[in-house]
Amino acid sequence: MGLLSFLDAVIVVIGAVGMGYQALCIIVSVVTKPVKFPEAPADKRYAVLISARNEEEVIGNLIASIRANDYPQDKIDIWLVADNCTDSTAELVRGLGEHVIERRDPVHIGKGYALTFLLNQMIEQKVASTYDAFFIFDADNLLDPHYITEMNKAFHAGYKILTSYRNSRNFSENWVSSGSALWFIRESRFLNSTRMVFGTSCHVGGTGFMFSREIMERNDGWKFHLLTEDMEFTLDSILHGDTIGYCGTAILYDEQPVTFAQSWRQRVRWSKGFLQVFRYYGPALMRRAIVDRDFSAVDLTLLISPFAVIALVRLGLGLLFAALGFVTWESQLSSLWAYVTGVGGTFLLMMALAAITVIAERDKIGATNKELVAYCLSFPFYMISTVPIGFVALFSKPEWKPIVHHGQKSESEVHQQSSRPHQQKAEAAA
Repeated sequence: MGLLSFLDAVIVVIGAVGMGYQALCIIVSVVTKPVKFPEAPADKRYAVLISARNEEEVIGNLIASIRANDYPQDKIDIWLVADNCTDSTAELVRGLGEHVIERRDPVHIGKGYALTFLLNQMIEQKVASTYDAFFIFDADNLLDPHYITEMNKAFHAGYKILTSYRNSRNFSENWVSSGSALWFIRESRFLNSTRMVFGTSCHVGGTGFMFSREIMERNDGWKFHLLTEDMEFTLDSILHGDTIGYCGTAILYDEQPVTFAQSWRQRVRWSKGFLQVFRYYGPALMRRAIVDRDFSAVDLTLLISPFAVIALVRLGLGLLFAALGFVTWESQLSSLWAYVTGVGGTFLLMMALAAITVIAERDKIGATNKELVAYCLSFPFYMISTVPIGFVALFSKPEWKPIVHHGQKSESEVHQQSSRPHQQKAEAAA
């Protein structure tokens, strides 16, 4: 059947190009030095925007880490939107002397709507225009003490949108948290770092990013409300011709889900969100890739392409056509076996990818060697679950639901972990 052959060709091309690009990024990141930004004056004013829903357990740690940063504190204002909170998040943050806007809206649920509300309030109060740029953090995040100083350097270098190094504050808790953490660390270390070498655009990943006042004004605040509002923001920026930068020396610590049920729910939402952005932005992105020969558009088209969904649809159609007598069972069983062996090869590649990530970033990962070996072995199982998740997302209607955070690692422990590489470099220099 022509349709089956076409889908086979699409899967082979996307898979080969995707794996080849990943391999190229790893090689380039190993043989080249990461982009470093020159020293810059601490003269920019920043607003930190935080959307929080019932985060009284962790929000104080984030604010403390922001206030512990070495950037001049009189140039940093913290604005929190307490989004449909039923706990003491708003009172706690007010007690710390920070700005709090409370939001009650049981219909429009999600971080995107909360950020829209917060920025609209700041615009109405005529304070938004007093800031040079805006940071976005989640309530469970912690910052390296030099985070804002490092991002300020990159901002002075001319980037209007920036993302940062996304580490984990609970990497070693179990195989679920480590799987998620390895994925984000790999993305920072190999993909975004290499994109900077190539001079192409990176993409923001939910938290730990910054955009300029110019970008805020162009968007009339925040206009992104799909399930993956971060990817929607990224693609909209690419289509406007922006180049999103990456500052690898600005390290953020994020708390990962610790149960498979939490991770499943979160990734179903992400997968559905990727399908949404592919539907709304995919055609324009592919057109930009072809007409303008924009490699960033090619890169991000590959990122949002529904590879797992296409593969599952191909297998389902093959079995259906065989049952109807359009093709032979033998041919489709051969295709099924090819997919099974492909999954086996993917397992080995995922283990290798995890191992390479661990070796490259060992000084930034808070886990024992024994734990790291175990998590490299479990990483493929975490990743292969993406396939059924993609299929479920195709038919589901996931809603944004908060993940309960508990702050598994204290602020002082994270800062001790983050300072270890600096200490090692200082000792080597001495």
